Amino acid sequence: MLTESKDFPGTRWATSVVCTALLLLVALSTIAQAELRPGLNESVKAARKVSSELSVHVVELASGEEIYSYNSDQLRIIASNTKLLTTAAAFDTVGPAFFFETNVLWRGERGDGELRGDVAVLGGGDPNISGRHYGGDPLAVFRQWAQEFKRLGVHRIEGDMFLVTGLFEPPLVHPDWPRDQLHRWYEAPVAALSFSDNCVLVRVSPGTAVGEPARVELIPDLGVLRVENTAGTVDSSRRHMVVVDRRNGSDLLSISGSVYRQAAPVESWVTVPDPVSYFGVALKAAFEEEGVELVGGLRPTMRLPSGQWRWVTGYRSDLMTTTEVINKRSQNFFAESLLKVLGARLCGSGSWLAGLRVVGEFLERVGIQPGEYRLADGSGLSRDNQFSARQLTTVLQYMFEHEKGREFLLTLPYSGEEGLRWEDRLSDEPYRGNIFAKTGSLLGVSTLSGYAKGRSGKTYAFSILCNRTTGNWGAKKAQDRILRVLVDEG
Repeated sequence: MLTESKDFPGTRWATSVVCTALLLLVALSTIAQAELRPGLNESVKAARKVSSELSVHVVELASGEEIYSYNSDQLRIIASNTKLLTTAAAFDTVGPAFFFETNVLWRGERGDGELRGDVAVLGGGDPNISGRHYGGDPLAVFRQWAQEFKRLGVHRIEGDMFLVTGLFEPPLVHPDWPRDQLHRWYEAPVAALSFSDNCVLVRVSPGTAVGEPARVELIPDLGVLRVENTAGTVDSSRRHMVVVDRRNGSDLLSISGSVYRQAAPVESWVTVPDPVSYFGVALKAAFEEEGVELVGGLRPTMRLPSGQWRWVTGYRSDLMTTTEVINKRSQNFFAESLLKVLGARLCGSGSWLAGLRVVGEFLERVGIQPGEYRLADGSGLSRDNQFSARQLTTVLQYMFEHEKGREFLLTLPYSGEEGLRWEDRLSDEPYRGNIFAKTGSLLGVSTLSGYAKGRSGKTYAFSILCNRTTGNWGAKKAQDRILRVLVDEG
């Protein structure tokens, strides 16, 4: 430490040099901000033309200094930027190495190739049981389970299959979600046992000739949906329009409209009305395909029946992989499953309310107090998720400095990332790979929050919230213009 003393006459000079250097650094920082602000002002001015309720906030992460603010304390609908909060809370509490676990048990006696007893599957809220990580084979996990029974010499199960779903509490669908879109993949029901994102892929192709019915294929086709097909094949591309619908609570899938005879197949993911039954039917089908017969019935239950149960196999998936799907693919079903798991593991209740409590306690640790925001679900599908741009950059700054901050950042899509919506967005140099951010989109809402690295090497947390847009395409272009300035001049 430098101290001023008669014995060290040069100390006062040294202290003066240090102070001068610090003042110079402050001055250079001020000059850099002064050069950055005019460009941001112009790009924000342009953004106001497409969003009448606009908020922008930018923070330089190394210093924590506010670089830019426009309506940054106004609450806005943040759409899928809500996923940043859910996943950040998960990284802060259970950590990226947390595992979802689904366990398979059996009771009874084994012998002569038979299990004279029952099997139970304990739901752990895992959203990953699908073909997503298995080359598109949705039954892959269930096939592995069947092989474990065969390894034990079991080819026939005389008893029932209990599907234990008590980890999550009802309802399966959030009360805020639009009721006219419940058949869409982004409103999939959330259960403790889920299969293939609780959706069926519907593929509609032209018939063999003009005037013939369109061909309809369900993947996987497990008989959980009945099909009513009135779509026909036509010879005009102008008449090409296919409507795929399923009424709320019904298992009737309606296919209508017209398919141009040379058109490529039309594909649509449609939710199932009963995810637990869907899980059970798929499990039974996979077992039988692998040579394990289930004689008894499928028994959905909230609690495991009493008895001497023994573990036979199971499935685990980690939070890091799950979060990548949430943030890179913006998968609502995964986000809501994670929220309910957080509630179950940390509050003892697998409900939306308990999950929101976990996120709320995380926000309070960050410095965002109850009553200063509105939070309704884990994915952002509800329009009642409302935060300010400053609050979002506060969370982003907290996570950037977090011990698991690097892992969190890597779950975000980056500019120019192939296979995602970002592939053609800010994909040219010097922007490609220098922006990691989460998008959000609802009718009249377009949001973008994340991290950007400037040409200077400085890194920024930013949030751009566009509400009441004239069109989300224009809002995205306006967001990109703001980020180009931030990278070029920041």
